Amino acid sequence: MATKIFVNLPVKDLDKSKEFFGKLGYTFNPQFTDEKAACMVISEDIYAMLLTEPFFKTFISKEITDTSKSTEMLICLSADSREQVDELYEKAVAAGAKTPRDKNDMGFMYNVSFEDLDGHTWEIMWMDPAAIQG
Repeated sequence: MATKIFVNLPVKDLDKSKEFFGKLGYTFNPQFTDEKAACMVISEDIYAMLLTEPFFKTFISKEITDTSKSTEMLICLSADSREQVDELYEKAVAAGAKTPRDKNDMGFMYNVSFEDLDGHTWEIMWMDPAAIQG
């Protein structure tokens, strides 16, 4: 059995976050979605649990990071092509994402970043398979 990852993210407005990520093409597993949390399916083994801030606080002993002042993490997802990177980025911007920096094109690797409605930073990257092999 493959290891699965569940990235847990605090959100201010669960419905708006679900709408935002739905516009990017992601779906939600209804079995693990209610008024406090939504299980966003990224792939067969990757999920983002969007948790309302009050619910998220029940799992931690520290304060929630103020993403307007600090970056708590970078969530990087791979894409199959440069075009797929641009497509997802354009959907995110159209849905209301902020763009913290310009696209990064190193030839063999191409990536972009966006901040979701709660300031969480997502990176979408493509790497030339030939570069990976050596």
